[in-house]
Amino acid sequence: MNIERYREKLLEMLENLEELVLLSAENKAPVELDQSKVGRLSRMDALQAQAMSKEVERRRLQEIHRIKSAMDRIEEDEFGFCISCGDEIETDRLALDPSVPQCQNCAR
Repeated sequence: MNIERYREKLLEMLENLEELVLLSAENKAPVELDQSKVGRLSRMDALQAQAMSKEVERRRLQEIHRIKSAMDRIEEDEFGFCISCGDEIETDRLALDPSVPQCQNCAR
């Protein structure tokens, strides 16, 4: 198992996600509720867009946490082993997403 290759892929994934979180900061701005400036439908659209943006950010932050946990497992020499049963995680599974914490059986 080439740990350094996985570390590089995890770092790349982390950088991309952190950049997206920074870029999406403007979408989290509070929605203007003053009807004299913004119509009711425009506010509803803005509130819906804001809610979707918050959910996307929540998922990105969750993925960042998974990546950092995988990097911690690399440092602790526990990378590539299922956090539930301790068996080795399939190499094909790690190749697709090196941040996966469980083997295929435990993930079910």
